[in-house]
Amino acid sequence: MRYTVKSEILGFKEMSEVEFREVDELFASLKDPNNPHIAFTLVNPFVLREYVFNIPSYVEALLEVNENSKLLIYNVAVLQTPIEETKVNFLAPIIMNPENGTLAQAILRREAYPDFGMAEAIGDYLKDS
Repeated sequence: MRYTVKSEILGFKEMSEVEFREVDELFASLKDPNNPHIAFTLVNPFVLREYVFNIPSYVEALLEVNENSKLLIYNVAVLQTPIEETKVNFLAPIIMNPENGTLAQAILRREAYPDFGMAEAIGDYLKDS
């Protein structure tokens, strides 16, 4: 599904539209349809850990969130080998409103969410099969 970017994704202010695709329960991808060299790997944080935060009011306004909105929330990951070393940024979630096709990245304050890191190893959360 295509989403209109309503606030800058950190470091990519020219990006105005993205294509979102779920890979499986844990992984998804975001690609810039206007630049094939820009793509992000995303992880579903709720599969990994308890992940509760308040969506900033500016993000709610940008995405036109209401009490019935069913938002998608993902975190950017930097893939590593082995996969357990992949780093996840829990302080800058990507929030999507599929009802109107809008997306924004929220920046959470470390002081407000001391249990969330910017580069946490995914292996710290993966359970042994």
